[in-house]
Amino acid sequence: MLLTITTTMDPATDLGYLLYKHPDRVQRFEQSFGTAHVFYPGAEPRRCTAALLLDVDPVKLVRTRGRGTPDFSLGQYVNDRPYAASSLLASAMAGVFRTAMRGRCEPRPDLAETPIPLEIVLPALPCRGGPDQAERFFAPLGWNVSAVPVPLDPEFPAWGDSRYVTLTLTGTLRLADALNQLYVLLPVLDDAKHYWMAPDEVDKLIRAGEGWLATHPDRGTITRRYLANRRGLVRTALGRLADADESSEETLDPAQVEEEPTSEDGEEQHVSLAEHRLQSVVQALRDEDARRVIDLGCGSGKLLAQLAKDDFFSEVSGTDVSHRALTHAWRRLRWDEGRRPANDRVRDVFQGALTYADERFRGYEAAVLMEVIEHIDPPRLSAVERVVFAHAKPRVVVVTTPNAEHNVRYEGMAPGSMRHPDHRFEWTRDEFRAWAGRVADAHGYRVRHVPVGDDDPDVGAPTQMGVFTR
Repeated sequence: MLLTITTTMDPATDLGYLLYKHPDRVQRFEQSFGTAHVFYPGAEPRRCTAALLLDVDPVKLVRTRGRGTPDFSLGQYVNDRPYAASSLLASAMAGVFRTAMRGRCEPRPDLAETPIPLEIVLPALPCRGGPDQAERFFAPLGWNVSAVPVPLDPEFPAWGDSRYVTLTLTGTLRLADALNQLYVLLPVLDDAKHYWMAPDEVDKLIRAGEGWLATHPDRGTITRRYLANRRGLVRTALGRLADADESSEETLDPAQVEEEPTSEDGEEQHVSLAEHRLQSVVQALRDEDARRVIDLGCGSGKLLAQLAKDDFFSEVSGTDVSHRALTHAWRRLRWDEGRRPANDRVRDVFQGALTYADERFRGYEAAVLMEVIEHIDPPRLSAVERVVFAHAKPRVVVVTTPNAEHNVRYEGMAPGSMRHPDHRFEWTRDEFRAWAGRVADAHGYRVRHVPVGDDDPDVGAPTQMGVFTR
């Protein structure tokens, strides 16, 4: 991945003082995920360009996989990270340009405090929300923004554009400010990070955002994305930003934090939607008098915890293919050191794959697949159907999945994009009904459909739920 910084100040070669990198040298810096190279494609008194080239090592990249990395085998080897600007590039910047980002230039301290003409180019930048999102984030900071979509294939224009843009920023700013803005906004535009979010990420954000983030009109969205929607971290960061801006935390961002997109009217629908989804699933199980339940694809255990504390249910279990997700579920359920749950209603929480028949899936009155099927590759979905409806064959199956039609109601979502980078598909209401009807007919079930969330008269509810009964 490549970043170039160009200036036309007089003399332009003073850029070497600001970056602490001599124009006549090519320098190499080892990173935990590859190697960063700094060199100058051109260094003349009237125009000077410095380049940061990050060469990502695939083996090292596997060792630094982040929480948001898709949990599928080919993701380790086939991905955009070696080529597209992301948190990897931001991390390399923090190491390679550390002194410049702190605004220090001992040989020329006056130069570090002086706004200079800059042109910054990123040839390939993942941009969730499309070119308009890049404009929305960078323009309030004083940049002239050019975000040109990268086509999927120039030879086949009918295929349309990819989710990447070629970003060019021009403006007159302190170099330290420019670098810190990039450090924050690269992973924000990508909406992903390659490493686990620790509490010190708040300090990094506040430090890099000093002087600009607290007054940015989209500071709430930037903060949430940078901190990967970690609610506690976001609340802490917003509180500190409010102090810096002498504003209330609610003024900075009245929205709550979760993992769904933002609606067009500016209100965060995702927290109430997540809660509504849980309540709707629980109510469906109650309506069908299903007291022994297994959560297939339980994730971090939110539904399990809800069922475990409800006296209506007598026995609950959960399974997920991700060991990391199960670790969170065990903590949520307060399992002891012997991995036994504190609540007697919880029978078992174990690792398993829904594409293979497993005797542990059997013996329950109901099975739940809450926001699961859209994470499965379509060619493998038939295997899941057989495992759930033909092998486990509980009396009740509850399935929820996003309604793709409702995505137009979410702010910043590019046409055709999906709500989560690991989604393999998102169905319209007709597509979900067709799938559900076919599965029900093939395995001796009937199905009723329930909208979850505000049911928009034009595009339907944000989540669709099918309740199958045998």
